Amino acid sequence: MLPALLPGDLVLADPRALRRSEPQVGDIVVARHPFKGNVQLIKRVVSIESGRVRLSGDNPAESTDSRGLGLFPVTELVAKVLVKAH
Repeated sequence: MLPALLPGDLVLADPRALRRSEPQVGDIVVARHPFKGNVQLIKRVVSIESGRVRLSGDNPAESTDSRGLGLFPVTELVAKVLVKAH
């Protein structure tokens, strides 16, 4: 599977989208890194488990995601990506 986002792509992310509805499997979201407060990650939601989400990068060999960081609390999701442009 090719990554949905490539270096240099621009995204439009809406923080209000996550207040209107819970993230769904397949959504691309912006999340706070659990250990690096100034870092945000853009990942795909692959499962939802009682207030927590499993996030995955589209390029697993190069991705920092739930495989190493564990489940992310929904409260640590910053925004939902709505549009991407090259």
